[in-house]
Amino acid sequence: MKQFRAAVIAALFLVGAAAPVAAQDVTLTSRDGAVEITGTLLGFDGEFYRVDTVYGELTVDGTGVTCDGPGCPNLIDFVAELAISGSATMGDVLLPALVEAFALRNGYRVERVITDTRHFEYHLFTPDPGRKLAEFTFRASNSDEGFADLLADEADVAMSLREIRPTEAQRGFEAGLGDMTDTNRSRVLALDGMVAVVAPGNPVGAISVQQLAEVFAGRIDSWAALGGPDAPIGLHLLAPSSGLSQAVEDQLMTPAKLPLSNLIERHDRGAALVSAVTRDPFGIGIASFAETGNAKRLVLTGTCGFSLEATRQTIKTEDYPLTAPMFLYFPARRLPKIAREFLAYTRSPSAQVVIRRAGFVDQAPEEVPLAVQGDRLANAIKVAGDDLPFEELQGMIDTLRPLARLTTSFRFQRGSSRLDAQSRSNVQQLARAIEGGSYDGRKLVFVGFSDGEGPAAGNRQIALKRAEAVRDAVLSAAETANPEQLAIEVQAFGEAMPMACDDSDWGRQVNRRVEIWVK
Repeated sequence: MKQFRAAVIAALFLVGAAAPVAAQDVTLTSRDGAVEITGTLLGFDGEFYRVDTVYGELTVDGTGVTCDGPGCPNLIDFVAELAISGSATMGDVLLPALVEAFALRNGYRVERVITDTRHFEYHLFTPDPGRKLAEFTFRASNSDEGFADLLADEADVAMSLREIRPTEAQRGFEAGLGDMTDTNRSRVLALDGMVAVVAPGNPVGAISVQQLAEVFAGRIDSWAALGGPDAPIGLHLLAPSSGLSQAVEDQLMTPAKLPLSNLIERHDRGAALVSAVTRDPFGIGIASFAETGNAKRLVLTGTCGFSLEATRQTIKTEDYPLTAPMFLYFPARRLPKIAREFLAYTRSPSAQVVIRRAGFVDQAPEEVPLAVQGDRLANAIKVAGDDLPFEELQGMIDTLRPLARLTTSFRFQRGSSRLDAQSRSNVQQLARAIEGGSYDGRKLVFVGFSDGEGPAAGNRQIALKRAEAVRDAVLSAAETANPEQLAIEVQAFGEAMPMACDDSDWGRQVNRRVEIWVK
């Protein structure tokens, strides 16, 4: 028995534990007949079998075994399968656009098969004679159901507008999906923002983040309190199970320590929400940046006079405080080759173009010269004073003038030294760009900024430590990079260039950041 088990361990890669199987529909036998495993076939990617056995869930190299039993796949006409479930915001437009672009890029013929409003499939074929290569099945619902399908082994990829909850991650680990909080188990596909929208004729043009929270808590219930007409405010949000709605609770309501009002009208789709707000002269909603349609977007402002509008650039840099990264989550198991190729394609430069054209915010870095950053420079001048002499601002301008700011920025989770989700993705993006030689012969400067709480000298030191931590994380991730091919520096200017008011948790969060400047 020991010899048999040793042979099994040598031949197989154990990826997780599972309960004893109730049925056994395949038998895998090594070419020399020395090892034989029976179990329930969980999947086949064209190269590897995934089998639930009495020893747990095992992944077996198909080249080393023969398969017998009713569950054995057809090796000659193998069709790869990929099940994707979750956020309708991502599933309705973004993922289909990427699948179609991926097929076009590889010369595949593609067919879309619609089952109902939530379920559809993409079939990929070779151009001639038209053999089917893959079936990508979609269930476009919400983030909660996407994670539920992933945990139930009914989906290979979950689409979400929020990070996985600790309870979901724990259940996933117990189910053998691996550590779903690990960087390798998720990916930021694109970026989005949570935008306050009103009807086009509404005279109100701006709202503070605190006011927005109080509106959706029902504490501010008249437009007169916001400079508008003396009329009641109608509230609109997506369904509670929506990832965007949950992100509103996490990023807007929780920091304000306020509950959502019970008078909110809920909608299943972003388009339905925006349509309702557009028809309601006294309504307000929080919509996805990509789905604001004909509604009027409100600018976020603060008591100090700073304002932030949701744009591609402010969302990409996370300067806009209510950003919503769009995640793909996948378990620690091998996906079919064509599925892996598709996921790799979603990170390519051409995929970033597709993401932009679909109305979402891509992650391709852009360079912004100092000369077109007038609002930021005005903010810097505004905070000059005894604690922050004008001479220090002049030194900052002299340092940054020959450089351009990358839209790749880094921020930390509230009350933590850990980078937030978008920033962790940015570490990988920047590391891959460095490894690929995108910045060879150039200079990268990691520049730390802080909020204005406390002495300016102390804030500069904190900002410097954050910039050094981000530099170290990027260089650690860029394992194959040659550091001699580029120059890397670290600078810190503390509170010298605020993006938002320091009178709120949101504003301070936006101001605490590490930027990348290039020459």
